[in-house]
Amino acid sequence: MKIGIVGAGKVGSACALAAVVRGSARNIVIVDRTRKRAKAVATDLRYGSPLCPKTEVVDGDYEDLADAALVMITAGINEKAGGATDRNDPQGRLRLLNTNAEIYREIVPRIVGVSPHAVILVVTDPPDPLADIARVSAGHGRILSTGTFLDSLRFRVQLAQHFEVDANQVEAQVVGEHGVSQVFLWSSARIAGVPIGALIRERGEVLETVREQIESSVRYANITIIEGNDASQFGIGIVSARIAEIVLRDERAVLPIGSYNDRFGVTLSLPSIVGRNGVVRILEPEMSPEEERALKRSAAGLKKSEDGI
Repeated sequence: MKIGIVGAGKVGSACALAAVVRGSARNIVIVDRTRKRAKAVATDLRYGSPLCPKTEVVDGDYEDLADAALVMITAGINEKAGGATDRNDPQGRLRLLNTNAEIYREIVPRIVGVSPHAVILVVTDPPDPLADIARVSAGHGRILSTGTFLDSLRFRVQLAQHFEVDANQVEAQVVGEHGVSQVFLWSSARIAGVPIGALIRERGEVLETVREQIESSVRYANITIIEGNDASQFGIGIVSARIAEIVLRDERAVLPIGSYNDRFGVTLSLPSIVGRNGVVRILEPEMSPEEERALKRSAAGLKKSEDGI
């Protein structure tokens, strides 16, 4: 099976690296507006590929995406270049929308023209409204946003560090926007079936204090990473490779991922069953009244940003 990656910058390169190391697909095609850069990235990866699961990595143009089962789009202006690294900015990643929407309106029809049946995975920030731009441009609904999958992993990792356990033993999700309005589902967060709130009380801690610390770390993780390394790339690269595997293998895995939601009229993240054609079904998790209200606010903020363009 083949996947395509459009954009060979830091995020696109990280996606390609993760896909090669994990053996996410048998064939990977890297496309970039600068063919020389795409060729350099593909060549570099090819030299290390004998130590990984069998994968053929090549550079190409849009016509080389023909028959791809999934195409990731990572092209566009990033947070640092786009001035979206201010923790006090209520827009957050949404500040990049106008510029990246124009880029998507050019790229998506070219993908659909050569690979009309491919699932399109939106990785560029802000991924949720860009997924709606892609859906309109593509003329079909096989559009995924990486959404809050990475945010949920960050949430799990922060909780695991706090309680000194393996992150794989933590059940916790972030829903809504992949951005500052994201919603943390504390009411359903568990470790070995034990509610996080109960564990915090056992330790003599205050829930609101722990919550504030962890939410801040997760909500602004990208900015913290960018301040030290210019780009938040490796986590999203692994996440994108994993999503590609789920689609290509028709795994029917359940994860918090972005897709168009009729109830809210925008793309946002809720736990969803994902298979060969993208989201098969969106699940509605139990939420506290506070979490429900926060999700509605998150959706309204996304809708407002999209109405603006």
